[in-house]
Amino acid sequence: MQREYRERISMKNPVHFCALGFGSGLVPFMPGTFGSLAAIPLLLLTTGLSAWAFIAVTVAISLIGIYFCGKTADDMQVHDHGSIVWDEVAGMFCTFLFVSLTPLHLAAGFVLFRLFDILKPWPINVIDKRLHGGTGIMLDDLLAGLMSCAALHALLLIMPF
Repeated sequence: MQREYRERISMKNPVHFCALGFGSGLVPFMPGTFGSLAAIPLLLLTTGLSAWAFIAVTVAISLIGIYFCGKTADDMQVHDHGSIVWDEVAGMFCTFLFVSLTPLHLAAGFVLFRLFDILKPWPINVIDKRLHGGTGIMLDDLLAGLMSCAALHALLLIMPF
């Protein structure tokens, strides 16, 4: 991250800390990938939850992410800076809706989410270009997560592992 952006944010600010994926977004290369990896310990904390509780956590992470990402982008004075990765965390949660969190499922879901997030197929690319603010930052990754979830369910249906 360029020095001028660093001066506008603080890792002591809990909103910035979360929006930057607990610091994972500050990795100078592939911050989205590292932000997605930062979601895995959080996902593992949910293994005992019912499906409805997991949905509630996913919705909460997504809604609070609109604020986290929007506020941090405003403070940085840059829309959707690469270091803002809370949207990847929320997208990863969407990926694992109704999926057991086995090591193989986590690996497959992670790869699928990164593919959808990086390639941004329609309609993800339209949302990414047209929506701004916290909602715009979050929505393309939530959609990538839902598309990854559908792909993961299809993969598990075709080839259970």
